[in-house]
Amino acid sequence: MDPVYVGIDVSKDTLDFCVYPNGKEGLFRNNRVGIGRLIRMLMKVKPALVVFEASGGIEMPMYLAMSEARLPVAPVNPRQVRDFARSMGILAKTDRIDAQVIARFASAASIEPKLIPDTQDLKEMLTRRDQLVQMITMETNHLRTASRELRKSIEEHIAWLKQELVDMDTMLKGRIQQDPVCSDKDTILQSAPGIGPTVSAMLIGRIPELGNLNRRKIANLVGLAPLNRDSGQYRGKRTIWGGRSRVRALLYMATLVATRCNPVIRCLYLRLLEAGKPTKVALVACMRKFITILNSMVKHHATWSNSYTLSPG
Repeated sequence: MDPVYVGIDVSKDTLDFCVYPNGKEGLFRNNRVGIGRLIRMLMKVKPALVVFEASGGIEMPMYLAMSEARLPVAPVNPRQVRDFARSMGILAKTDRIDAQVIARFASAASIEPKLIPDTQDLKEMLTRRDQLVQMITMETNHLRTASRELRKSIEEHIAWLKQELVDMDTMLKGRIQQDPVCSDKDTILQSAPGIGPTVSAMLIGRIPELGNLNRRKIANLVGLAPLNRDSGQYRGKRTIWGGRSRVRALLYMATLVATRCNPVIRCLYLRLLEAGKPTKVALVACMRKFITILNSMVKHHATWSNSYTLSPG
């Protein structure tokens, strides 16, 4: 049986698909229900490859769902598809025609599936690590006021918790190294001054979208985009809130380190302070800059040393 290829044209509201070579076409809504129906259809078709154009983030819910379903899926650069269409003499452009072109491009080009790694187990390990850190802090606080009779018990418990934390860090490192995609991201992220193993693991586990969103969307995801607080004629101060709070908390600490050891972040931080910005405002701006650079590094598969010229988009 000939291999089957599926092309999907992603728009804000719909997912147009074409199955090649049998020519089956259709569309689903670009929402949770529609994506579920699309995946069930693809499971029946059993494609060799499903291809779609990277579309600035609107494709991410579909991409994540397909990766979780372990379908052979791969995003491609829209320019490659347009060049292929021109080479075929196809100049018309509609969602239906685009899906046909993408399907034919998938069959003609050498494209490897690129799944977003399943990081659920990594998230669980990170959650457990957070719990261990919290328990060590609690027991350390108890030790300060404990009676002489209880101090030995608390000290033994702290020692045990610290060993558990060391073991958990070893497990996290092993989990990342055994996954080629995660290991590759880890190498890229840790090349940035200020990013260590713990922050890198957190970014990989808690932001699987890293490298697949533009700078505005990644800032929104982490909760670093300033949001208005207006009502009627009242104009409140713009603040950051929402997003993934655990990521933001650890990124804050990484950025604090980066203001001392990372030349790019340090330069931005000092410039903002000299301009009269409050320390906290300057740090948040540096956090936003840092996450957009890291996002761009992963997107372009570039380590820190050659990432400065990349547009953080």
